[in-house]
Amino acid sequence: MIGLRTLRAVAMTAATLGGLSGALVGLLTEQGRRARVAIGVLEHLWPAPDGVYLDDGGDPLRLAVLGDSMAVGVGVTHPSQMPGVLLAQALAEEAGRPVRLSTYAISGSTTRDLVPQVDAAVRDVPEVALIIIGANDVTSRMGTAESARLLAEQVGRLRAVGCGVVVGTCPDLGIVRPIPQPLRMVGRRYSLRLAAAQTAAVRRAGGVPVSLGNLLAPEFMARHADMFSSDRFHPSAIGYEAAAGVLLAPLCQVAGLWPGWVAPVVRLPSAAALAVRPSRVPAWLQKRHA
Repeated sequence: MIGLRTLRAVAMTAATLGGLSGALVGLLTEQGRRARVAIGVLEHLWPAPDGVYLDDGGDPLRLAVLGDSMAVGVGVTHPSQMPGVLLAQALAEEAGRPVRLSTYAISGSTTRDLVPQVDAAVRDVPEVALIIIGANDVTSRMGTAESARLLAEQVGRLRAVGCGVVVGTCPDLGIVRPIPQPLRMVGRRYSLRLAAAQTAAVRRAGGVPVSLGNLLAPEFMARHADMFSSDRFHPSAIGYEAAAGVLLAPLCQVAGLWPGWVAPVVRLPSAAALAVRPSRVPAWLQKRHA
């Protein structure tokens, strides 16, 4: 999901909003330090296994994958378990034709970092694009409105070259157990508000949003040991399989493989509604990400 260095940023996001006691600042900062100690270090960071899948010599469907570490597949123990590979293989089977996978995603990216990724992608004129982004926006203290606006711009650029776009919205950071409370609650609230803003922005730009938080968080919570990798932070191979499972149908939709099928709308509260929802998070924590 996000790099270890960002745990401190989560704490400092809360600590710099103003109006809090020194004791609470110290608590959040110490929780960030303890979480960094608790989270392990991954032994394998695989390069993206780009190429043509189920190659039969025919014209391949061009699939682009953009975003952050979750789009890359950080946390797997073999390249074949990466989400791009899983989806390229599944799309090829559904399409009955080869799929060329091109990965532009970079671990640690925020939505600002999508610009050069999209620059590179549009030169290759993809037919289908998957974007997973948002967790690093939360931890880098980017406002939800700015993040959603930037995402919509990049979705619009891809749509302008005739590319169908699916966006996996910000995951729920409240499921990462090594981040203690109340720091985890801060991350959860911000990530939910960002996901809601992303959903509305992607739809307006002509893309198809997929709520990874809503669809995956319950299973990740119930099967925490299975769904997370050895660092207890990024998804495991099983976790990425679950993510690919909810992303495949929308990708088939935008690729025109399932005529007449429409992704069900997941009812989400709007970013505005989340901003005014009663919460145990103090008011000063809610203002920065309005």
